[in-house]
Amino acid sequence: MNLTQALHRARRHYPSRLATVFGSRRHDFDTFADRVARMAGALCQLGMKPGERVGILALNSDRFLELYFAVWWGGGAVNPVNIRWSAREIAYSLDDCDTHILVVDDAFAAIVGELCERSRSLRTLIHAGDGAAPSGMFDYEQLIADHTPVSDAMRANSDLAGVFYTGGTTGFPKGVMLSHANLVSNALNGLAERVVEEDDVALHVAPMFHLADGFFGIMLFLRGCTQVILPAFQPETVLQTVERERVNAILLVPTMIQMLVDHPRLSDYKLDSLRKLIYGASPISEALLDRAIERLPGARFTQAYGQTEMSPAVSLLGPDYHDAQGRKLGKFRSAGRPMLGVEIRIVDQEGRELPFSSVGEITARGAGVMQGYWNRPEQTAEAIRDGWMYTGDSGYLDQDGFLFIVDRVKDMIISGGENIYSAEVENAIAQHPAVASCAVIGIPDDHWGEAVHAVIVRKPGAVDFGIDELRDHCRALIAGYKCPRSLEMRDALPLSGAGKVLKITLREPYWQQRQRRVG
Repeated sequence: MNLTQALHRARRHYPSRLATVFGSRRHDFDTFADRVARMAGALCQLGMKPGERVGILALNSDRFLELYFAVWWGGGAVNPVNIRWSAREIAYSLDDCDTHILVVDDAFAAIVGELCERSRSLRTLIHAGDGAAPSGMFDYEQLIADHTPVSDAMRANSDLAGVFYTGGTTGFPKGVMLSHANLVSNALNGLAERVVEEDDVALHVAPMFHLADGFFGIMLFLRGCTQVILPAFQPETVLQTVERERVNAILLVPTMIQMLVDHPRLSDYKLDSLRKLIYGASPISEALLDRAIERLPGARFTQAYGQTEMSPAVSLLGPDYHDAQGRKLGKFRSAGRPMLGVEIRIVDQEGRELPFSSVGEITARGAGVMQGYWNRPEQTAEAIRDGWMYTGDSGYLDQDGFLFIVDRVKDMIISGGENIYSAEVENAIAQHPAVASCAVIGIPDDHWGEAVHAVIVRKPGAVDFGIDELRDHCRALIAGYKCPRSLEMRDALPLSGAGKVLKITLREPYWQQRQRRVG
């Protein structure tokens, strides 16, 4: 299995079909492949050896996609850098997996000096922006112009394709090693589930360094689809682009869906082309999903559950379970069934499989299971046991094989000896008419051990409310002991580069100088 095969196929079958759209730049597949082969030659001349990592620190662009394929074409492995990290964190990730070449765009050129001071591995810098290349950096377009196309190195199967650093919402980031076979097999399984199809015009707006968007992109290349790219998520720009480019497929995280469907000018745009909305990467409330389905009536929704360590998709809840008839089947709140090629089982703390409807840790196996964590053999052995990936998420399977996610195992709140799953509380809070988004965490309580604490962002113009009103609202939906005991209003929730709520940041001020009594 070879990732570049997707590009070879698209070039042969659809050479003049539009491959990428980024602002005024439009490249067909023949041009895109030629640029990839030239950049691969440049990277090899700059010292990229088989399996060596090349870092990419940039906003979304057509060049980001070119770099993925150029690195693979030349035989290297990608290290997509989290754009929201500090220079210290970025330098750590570069050094952790010994990355010598780093490509940056205009948005991040200013921190290159600090990165060079902090990093011991960084040697070569490429500027992929639209302005002049800063001193000491190679110019991306000039490298393409100066190099002839090289032959594909044809790295495949178990060869390393990339080191993808985890989001770090529950701990320090680890480098996930994924092979060509990992990524290709997961994308092919997604295609078998018809997540994307050949005539799709897709929009990239989720961050490209995150593997959820990478999964989306690989599928799109395998099907020869046109890919429209925006540098970052801005609700109105997304609406304008969907209308202008007649986009029909988009991948979003729940926070993006909320900002999009609650935008005051949503109805001003013609969005009838949009027929597929894939969502995932973090839990979504039923209230938000209801609003999205109502306000984007032409779109059919698919939920994807997974994690980087699984390349990344594990299960899918397709469109048939999002409409009114599908809801009657009682699967709407599930994460769907295991994707083709993936098995799921629920286990207890000793790794023993649990019966249907029993809550335990979700484990999965298939061709997408990572090769391991970079230079972390002990953590790799803990995560992968007998071929099963221990996800760190808790949930259960029903009699029909549908997976219901309960929570992150490490985010479970234990109050007075009772297990409280924050996702359930968040789903209840989100149904309050004044709530735009929320997060629930456990904070220390001298009597109960932990108490349920809600952090809420109100909808614009919504009337303020207090803990008593919130508890009354929640008590009508969930058991009293699960209801929040305290409330904090914020203008925004802290988010990772992948759009996940950083609960570790929310917890930090409450747990300083304390030793947690739960994992």
